[in-house]
Amino acid sequence: MSHKPQLVDDDARERIRAALDESLFVEAAAGTGKTTVLVSRIVNVLAAGAARVDQVLAVTFTEKAAGELKLRLRQELERARRDNGAAPHLDDAIARLEDAQVSTIHSFCADLVRERPVEARVDPGFEVLDDAEARRLFDRAFDGWMEETLADPPEGVRRALRRRPPGGFQTEPDSREPTRRLAAAAWRLAEWRDFTAPYRRDPFARDARILTVVKALLAFADLTARAGNQRNDRLYLATRPARLLADAIRAPAGGRHDDDGLEAQLAELSANRRFMDPYRGRGRLYGKDIERETVLARHAELGRLLLEFREAADADLAACLERELRAPVARYEQLKAASGTLDFLDLLLRARDLIRDDAVARRDFQRRFTRIFVDEFQDTDPLQAELLLLLAADDPDERDWERTRPRQGALFVVGDPKQSIYRFRRADLDVYARVRTQLEAAGVPVLHLTSSFRGAPSIQHCVNAAFAPQMTGGSAGGPTYVPLSPTRSDPVGQPTVIALPVPRPYGAQRVSAAAIERSLPDAVGAFVRWLLQESGWTITESGSAAGDGERRVPIQPHHVCVLFRRFQHYRRDMARPYADALEARDIPHLLVGGRSFHEREEVATVRAALAAIEWPDDRLSVFATLHGSLFAIDDETLFAYFHRYGVPRPFRIPGALRADGTSSPERVRFQPITEALLLLEELHGRRNERPVDVTLGQLLEATRAHAGFAMRESGRQALANVLQIGELARQHEAAGGLSFRSFVEHLLEEAEAGRGEEAPILEEGAEGVRLMTVHRAKGLEFPVVVLADPTCRLRRPGADRYIDPERGLCALRLAGCAPIDLIEHEQEEVSREGAEAVRVAYVAATRARDVLVVPATGDGPREGGWASPLDDAIYPPAGDGRDPETAPACPRFGRDSVLQRPPDVAASAATVVPGQPRLECGAVGGGGPAVVWWGPH
Repeated sequence: MSHKPQLVDDDARERIRAALDESLFVEAAAGTGKTTVLVSRIVNVLAAGAARVDQVLAVTFTEKAAGELKLRLRQELERARRDNGAAPHLDDAIARLEDAQVSTIHSFCADLVRERPVEARVDPGFEVLDDAEARRLFDRAFDGWMEETLADPPEGVRRALRRRPPGGFQTEPDSREPTRRLAAAAWRLAEWRDFTAPYRRDPFARDARILTVVKALLAFADLTARAGNQRNDRLYLATRPARLLADAIRAPAGGRHDDDGLEAQLAELSANRRFMDPYRGRGRLYGKDIERETVLARHAELGRLLLEFREAADADLAACLERELRAPVARYEQLKAASGTLDFLDLLLRARDLIRDDAVARRDFQRRFTRIFVDEFQDTDPLQAELLLLLAADDPDERDWERTRPRQGALFVVGDPKQSIYRFRRADLDVYARVRTQLEAAGVPVLHLTSSFRGAPSIQHCVNAAFAPQMTGGSAGGPTYVPLSPTRSDPVGQPTVIALPVPRPYGAQRVSAAAIERSLPDAVGAFVRWLLQESGWTITESGSAAGDGERRVPIQPHHVCVLFRRFQHYRRDMARPYADALEARDIPHLLVGGRSFHEREEVATVRAALAAIEWPDDRLSVFATLHGSLFAIDDETLFAYFHRYGVPRPFRIPGALRADGTSSPERVRFQPITEALLLLEELHGRRNERPVDVTLGQLLEATRAHAGFAMRESGRQALANVLQIGELARQHEAAGGLSFRSFVEHLLEEAEAGRGEEAPILEEGAEGVRLMTVHRAKGLEFPVVVLADPTCRLRRPGADRYIDPERGLCALRLAGCAPIDLIEHEQEEVSREGAEAVRVAYVAATRARDVLVVPATGDGPREGGWASPLDDAIYPPAGDGRDPETAPACPRFGRDSVLQRPPDVAASAATVVPGQPRLECGAVGGGGPAVVWWGPH
């Protein structure tokens, strides 16, 4: 008879299963089976008759998670019925399972509001806008407002249109265009419109402040113009922007000064990194009778004035914009009301207001939902918390959620504050902490699940060693670390934690981000190829429970996931080099949620063809269509046609080439062009008589494109992307798009803005290495996890928002400008964002079951990267990495983890030699196999 091993948290798990008359608050670490315990509690509640299935409310935060939760619930109910024999409560629960409210918080809110539309003050037939539809409707509202506003722009808009964005705070890929920057700022206000407090606007004597800075600038320009060596002095060259601006001020365009323009130019100069942090140059003297230190001191003084001016000007401008951009937000509200639509925030607000303000509705829903289960509570926001606590309240007359107490057994909350990484989606860890404190004070027990069934023990020890010193609670609102407890066994003779060195991390003189970004993708591709084709390593299939005996299988492409902190950086696709490295080695892969949709060749091909159908006289679109992969007409044929007949165009096909029943060598030679042009003619003529996706389907069918795209490397992704264009067309028409041209223009605008995700094709068991962001991977697990793009910064240099719930204030950085409330609390907010950045690394590391691969630089850690919280767990102390042991089940490595250094740089005591150095990832939780440092290729 076999017995399951006793777990350190068995008592907590038993209490969750059996204490059905208690409300519980459960903190479940990564991989501890929180969904399993949540489902088991629901099953026990139903089996005991403590609630009917229609009285159960189970809330999670994604549609996928809600679907999986309902599926797991059905499976466990059926298993319980088999095990328990006659069970009338279970029979009823299974028969009526569809009556259970198992959904996302937004779907639940929509159901509440639909049931009581009058009390919720909404159109009874309202439709819900998804994120893309809401943004399109908002853009309509903003564009209409902007067109009217430009006739006489108010102060904030006028000043903002003169600004160039400072680096680092673009909120969208198209944010460098001034009006789009304003649109992005207005959209942010719309996303936080439930915070209605106006921004503080302190007195700002702009003209006087400009005069002070300009006076210092002109003096500094005159001083630096007297350099002794104007050709080679690096300080002279670095300060050139000040002299150029001084010249422009002395000779203003049109003969008069423009204060808005001067403000913008001074702000831009203060953001010029090369000017603000210049090279010192060489020599004591800068010029005749001018000490270099004098110039540097004057530069420091000017820099201080510039920064102070920009901070004050930005705060003033942010307050202006907040006031003025409320107008397009109000117009957006009007458009929604006119079209009978609600966005996701509306659902939360209307449902919260309904439950809080309508006593009859509140009592009705409290009686109906007697058992409330909340998953992923660390991702909640104040509105969601307020709604759920009011529904669980023991006093139906209480409408202040912070004074409620839950009914006995009514509330079961599970979450993990260490995995709270959705601050950008309004998730608020402070709310989590406040609710926990409130429930504890009301007598609700807090239980901890720490036994993790996911990672191998050595991976868990590495994670514990890395994050325990960094998650210590404190003023940043972060949680105190609770170590993972292992339940599995480590594989015998096979590493689990790999440090993968960047082969060529050096630029001209030092380790550089650009060099790492050039070198690492190929190293990852080479490692994955070896892992799949040569290693002989095995992994445990997901779902093979330890208690049933782990089944180890060879590693396949779908077992591997490459995780990114970001997919785009200043319009650059950060995942593309990694995908190219896999493609070069014929390794199938799936890019999940990539933001390079419009840059994909197949999408550009179809986009050009649709433009050619709409505008047959557009030479470039027609040529791109003929030459692209739909028709694939070669250069020689196109050149010969052009030389003989001119530019190929629909409706201008030479008569000699049109079919008349005869044949000629020239007609045969140019037949592919003729047939393509005739198809474009036919599709153009009927484009507005049928839906866009039908026209697209006929184009793809006539060119046999489905098979062509599917046969490519990563063809499933290519075909899915092409079919996604048809789906976008259907969505566009459903949202009110009136013509083929309107869709083509929309597609071109989206491509220009860089918006649009790759088509989702991820399926369980689908073949291919996954490439996805950490946020996409949350809630998932993979046998092999490779962390990528280590140059992504751990945290940004400044904060993006400050929230004061008591005042109803959300102070956002608008168009790159920080309001005064954000400036005054910036360090506090930077600390919060830094704490979340560490949690992102924790979530990434805890996705791995059998192998965790962490990028590294062989000559010592490079600080500040998003994966750097793991550095202390993978780097040996200086000197201890020079004489490693031979790594088991690995290829023969060389003696250096860096393939190429500058001539004047040599390996040092900090350099780690490939192999297994004297380091164990067991600082917390015991020993385990050492980290293996890979050998670069």
